[in-house]
Amino acid sequence: MSQQQPLISHLLELRTKLLKAIGSVLLVFIGLVYWANDIYHYMATPLMQALPESSSMIATDVAAPFFAPFKLTLVLSFFVAVPYVLYQVWSFVAPGLYKHEKRLVVPLLASSTLLFYLGIAFAYYVVFPVVFGFFTSVAPDGVEVATDISSYLSFILKLFFAFGLAFEIPVAVVLLCWAGVTTPADLKEKRPYIVVGAFVIGMLLTPPDIISQTMLAIPMLILFEGGLIAARFYSKDNEEDDENEERDEQKESES
Repeated sequence: MSQQQPLISHLLELRTKLLKAIGSVLLVFIGLVYWANDIYHYMATPLMQALPESSSMIATDVAAPFFAPFKLTLVLSFFVAVPYVLYQVWSFVAPGLYKHEKRLVVPLLASSTLLFYLGIAFAYYVVFPVVFGFFTSVAPDGVEVATDISSYLSFILKLFFAFGLAFEIPVAVVLLCWAGVTTPADLKEKRPYIVVGAFVIGMLLTPPDIISQTMLAIPMLILFEGGLIAARFYSKDNEEDDENEERDEQKESES
């Protein structure tokens, strides 16, 4: 019974954290849903600016004019609530971490959130105008470009998640080096393979066009180099030294 009680208390705490995280998303959604159509119009601006003057977006499904802005607002609510969601994750795992582990987790949570937002902003302000301008300019004669609003939503959400996750590469590099899986020196030696891998990932995560693939692969490579620089400060050897020092401090305090 003594072993079951801590497990039950941890599960109850986990449920509380999950409910708070979900509640934060719903709270943001309630605050934004009134402007759902305006939010969708803002997200559709890069495509609307690239379309010919006589063209516009269309809705082929009867319920699409309602559900497309609704779905976009719900996803955006999650994006906005990400810092609070990550805080709930942090508050749940923090009691079981060593001091040197806490020094790593806090900046990683903050940087991962910032990088995710930067990836989304890069996709919207840099990638979308270029990609949509290219797509609309290569349409054959006699073909009127009129994109369905649901198809457009699926397209931009896919790119948002692709660029948001791709911008997490520095965090992934630091975690791998910190865990001892690899070292910055090993990653430098594998740089040619990583370059090829970046373009392969760009091909898998983006639509089948060379522009968006390249515009995803190049930032990934730049962020990889940034991750190598940051990983030097979080190598396994440094963490082991910190852990040994922390254990020595604990022994001295106990004695």
